[in-house]
Amino acid sequence: MAGLNLTGIEGKVAVVTGAGRMKSIGRSIAVELAKAGADVVITGTGRPPERYPDDEKAAGWRDIASVAEEIEAEGRRALPLVSDSGDENSVQELLDATLAEFGRVDFVVNNAGAARGPDRVPVVDMPIDAWDTVIRVNLRGPFLMSKVFGQQLIDAGNGGVIINISSIAGKVLGPNMAAYVASKAGLQGMTGGMAREIGKHGVRVNAICPGLVDTSRMADVFDDPDFAARASMIPIGRAGLGEDIGWATVYLCSDQGSWITGQSINVCGGNAVAH
Repeated sequence: MAGLNLTGIEGKVAVVTGAGRMKSIGRSIAVELAKAGADVVITGTGRPPERYPDDEKAAGWRDIASVAEEIEAEGRRALPLVSDSGDENSVQELLDATLAEFGRVDFVVNNAGAARGPDRVPVVDMPIDAWDTVIRVNLRGPFLMSKVFGQQLIDAGNGGVIINISSIAGKVLGPNMAAYVASKAGLQGMTGGMAREIGKHGVRVNAICPGLVDTSRMADVFDDPDFAARASMIPIGRAGLGEDIGWATVYLCSDQGSWITGQSINVCGGNAVAH
């Protein structure tokens, strides 16, 4: 008896923002979509090599160019582009380039996220520009991507899927994270609202809310001597991998996920319910 076979991704075109880091959620999402049969547009910020972490330098990593090679190794086409999802003109250029290369777009994954920085302080101590940066990347960016690409999905008339990469932080509300929490909670709200607006066009909108995932941006957390105690609070007993988020993304894009929309789904090893 045959088991579950995910369908509806082969030959489709996906756009994944923020996919250039070697140890990242975005890279895993892009590669897993390629393995499932999609051609993939990947974006990055155009980081100069001197800003690469040591593991990327040692591996000869080349940001989105390296991810493009991985996609092509799966037999799919890749289009790596430097893009700023917080800028409306840049987003329109991204759509234009996608259509020029592939003639269509089916899946949009809003993954680009702001780096942790001066926003990780109490609200009363937070620099206003730190707040603005987080909101611009984590909420304005997905809004612009959803607005511009969502209209394209409506106009094309073939349905489609928008997935916003949020966080369980938008639900569990940790201290010294107000800007991040607000951006991720806002992203969940936008997901539900847009799903109601656009569902009649056959377009589904969902958010994935990762917990603690082992990525380069979280390296300091994983290197902390207290990390083992923190990880022990996760019911599954381990931190997440980028592939965990990639697999969830593939399912939500597939035909088998076609009755799921407007949801903010925790993919966190049970961490959210352990708080």
